[in-house]
Amino acid sequence: MGLSASLFLGRLGVRHLLVEKHADTSHHPRGRGNNVRTMELYRTAGVEAPIREAASVLADNHGILQADTLAGAEQEWLFKEIDPGGALARFSPSGWCLCSQNDLEPVLLRRARELAAGLGGELRFGTELVSFEQDGDGVTVLLRSRENGEQRTVRAGYLVAADGPRSPVRERLGIGQTGPGDLFHNVSVTFRAKRLAEVAGDRRFIACYLTTPQGPGALLPVDNREQWVFHAPWHPDRGETLEDFTDERCVAHIRAATGVPDLEVEITGKAPWHAAERVAERYGSGRVFLAGDSAHEMSPTGAFGSNTGIQDAHNLAWKLAAVLAGWAGPGLLETYGAERRPVAVATSARASARSAEHRHPGYAAVPGTGRQKNVLAVALGYRYPVGAVVGTDPAAPPVPDGFETTGAPGSRAPHVWLRRAGGRLSTLDLFEKSLVLLTGPGGTAWHTAGALLAERLGIRLDAYRIGDAPDLDLAPEPGTDWAQAYGIGPDGAVLIRPDGFVAWRSTEAAADPEAELGSALRTVLRR
Repeated sequence: MGLSASLFLGRLGVRHLLVEKHADTSHHPRGRGNNVRTMELYRTAGVEAPIREAASVLADNHGILQADTLAGAEQEWLFKEIDPGGALARFSPSGWCLCSQNDLEPVLLRRARELAAGLGGELRFGTELVSFEQDGDGVTVLLRSRENGEQRTVRAGYLVAADGPRSPVRERLGIGQTGPGDLFHNVSVTFRAKRLAEVAGDRRFIACYLTTPQGPGALLPVDNREQWVFHAPWHPDRGETLEDFTDERCVAHIRAATGVPDLEVEITGKAPWHAAERVAERYGSGRVFLAGDSAHEMSPTGAFGSNTGIQDAHNLAWKLAAVLAGWAGPGLLETYGAERRPVAVATSARASARSAEHRHPGYAAVPGTGRQKNVLAVALGYRYPVGAVVGTDPAAPPVPDGFETTGAPGSRAPHVWLRRAGGRLSTLDLFEKSLVLLTGPGGTAWHTAGALLAERLGIRLDAYRIGDAPDLDLAPEPGTDWAQAYGIGPDGAVLIRPDGFVAWRSTEAAADPEAELGSALRTVLRR
């Protein structure tokens, strides 16, 4: 989460220091599922293409397979395609991407480091946070080099803690957690096995859940050839320790799971991980904020946790940028937890239910009736009933049961293809560094009001008129109706936040557009 936060802050021109206790990016292939919303954010940040290039070896892997053993006859696809029929293209210019953390992080690091350097900031590895103190004007942090023990004091406006599920920062703030707690434990084993590709054949799965009692676990390809990961159930509650997972035991377990008794296996690494359902009671205190695993833990099925964390960072980044630049009031930062925590509570429950539904090895929970549908409701349909929004229903669920795009305040702005200067762009490409006001040919009064308010209030606001007339800023692609997608009439207007969420809309003209839009802007920005 830290590298994503650094990338987003750098894109917004915020000078910052990133501190990472490890000496380098992750070498373990974990956290591979980047959902469509996360890829939209990376698209806007200019790194979608290099991420897909880094992930190209797994580009043709789809679906979750369940089998007794990989070589056995009992097999069932829990789902075979992430995006069957390519239907997702109706809703997004991006798509899902299977990119493991060890491949993703170097891409993020290169770009984040370039941006930080241009702002006079820095990304410092092999450095840990020793302590912090905050006051009304900022945060004073004591850092220590893990290489030579050198200490350094840093003064900053704010501190964002993406320091993992055992977050020392969260503990020092005295912030508790809610939720069921631990769900199950696994040991992630990386290994080489050249003959395993022959056994897998043309089954290019994301993961294969193997259920044989002699070797239950989850098998994941790393390169579809000889490098693999196996998640073996671990039971510390029964006295089992990590030392019990010897190379010999892991080899025997993998042979039993794959159904190949003489499989040549070379163990290359082991890492424990814990599946849990917990959410921080608060997402910050004063000038210190939690993001990613420090704010929430989720069952790994569906990769909801990592995506939710990246989206945390994106939500917080624009708010920090706006407050630091002076065009939003400090109260805007209070909306971070108000918006993101309910999403995490709902999403973590969905993740646990999906693990039960998929009978994830090591998880003993009984699945509910029927299979979950509308995963897009979690990935793209989450919304903010309260926060930096105007005109929402505060009682609406943050994650709905079904997925639909309506352009309603509090929801993700719909994707519609547009034309500009002969080129093609998505509406989502307009949203990153400023508020955006969209109007149609009949929305001239709104457009004028937006320009006046931006100058008067010192707000970063870009206004675009959309229509087929040559004097308008953007043209809809033939056959598309952007105004209908956003739920407004020809003389209405819609205000989009830098994170691509609808902040406010008026379906039609107003008697005093400057007053109405000004009221919305002041509410959203806590001015």
